[in-house]
Amino acid sequence: MSGGVDSSVAAALLKRQSYEVVGLMLRLWGEAGSASCALNRCCSPEAMEQARRVADLLDIPFYVIDAQAPFKAWVVDHFVAQYAAGLTPNPCLECNRHIRWDFLLNKALSLGATHLATGHYARIRALPAGAPGAAYQLLKGADEQKDQSYVLSVMQPTHLSHALFPVGEYTKTQVRALAREMQLPVANRPESQDLCFLADGDYRRFIGQEAPEAVRPGPIIRTDGRIVGTHAGLPFYTIGQRKGIGIPGPEPMYVIELRPESNTLVVGIGAELGRDRLSAGDVNWIAGEPPSAPFRSQVKIRYKAAPAWATVSPGSDGLAEVVFDTLRRDITPGQAAVFYDGEVCLGGGIIQKEAV
Repeated sequence: MSGGVDSSVAAALLKRQSYEVVGLMLRLWGEAGSASCALNRCCSPEAMEQARRVADLLDIPFYVIDAQAPFKAWVVDHFVAQYAAGLTPNPCLECNRHIRWDFLLNKALSLGATHLATGHYARIRALPAGAPGAAYQLLKGADEQKDQSYVLSVMQPTHLSHALFPVGEYTKTQVRALAREMQLPVANRPESQDLCFLADGDYRRFIGQEAPEAVRPGPIIRTDGRIVGTHAGLPFYTIGQRKGIGIPGPEPMYVIELRPESNTLVVGIGAELGRDRLSAGDVNWIAGEPPSAPFRSQVKIRYKAAPAWATVSPGSDGLAEVVFDTLRRDITPGQAAVFYDGEVCLGGGIIQKEAV
């Protein structure tokens, strides 16, 4: 429970279905490492009080679990290291991989629970007994605009066997209506925000503070090697970025590539931006095993990106090669490439930086 409308309605729906429900809230690391977690917006004192109020209304136990140390190590430190390496990470992936579906799930199971339920907009399908492959599939949420299967693509078969997503069959509008119907005090609470561990949401300031060696001015070059300017620090840029480059010319300039080994930013016009392929590493296959041959799939390369058709070739050692039918302008190392077969999320991996 986070004190938000989604997890609150998830708990209420389970209670309505006669589950024995226990509310758990994670105390996550926030900037400055406050013991009260005042600077992490996911577990601020206000959010904690809201979660307690909902638990009281539902007449369920409520516990706060300290996850500051693992969250700092697996999510925050990884976030900083990835930016310092010239990548653009998605911390929600690592939070789900290491905190929710490892640390928190194991904590819930150790307390005697059979399932961990969250307020994610996704669904789980149990396959018939005896069907080949894994017993469960991860599906997109019913609300296409809120679907969170992208950040849940790190889940494995054992996770799905213990997972429940009670709001996955609803739209956000319906969830808020349910909260009002149930008289929950969080019905109109604003959406949670990314980068919950930052006091002000300014990741550039945070990277400069935590990894000052990575924030150094350096050359901006065109794809032919011509130096055309000076950048303020590679962590301030991402593939496909147009604003803030500061290079005048007859055509808009976009970020084409980041080269941390030489502290160089490569820019070009829009026609130079697109690529039709990527390599993904640390690939997780939700079925437990990779497909035995290349297959057609719709692939998302960012959380809010539209899926695009591609051929995916599974490789060894957690690798996969993806070739798109059309050029993609925002293939960004550090983000996830997530594979779909219709509404079924097959898994995904981290987009790799190509050798220069």
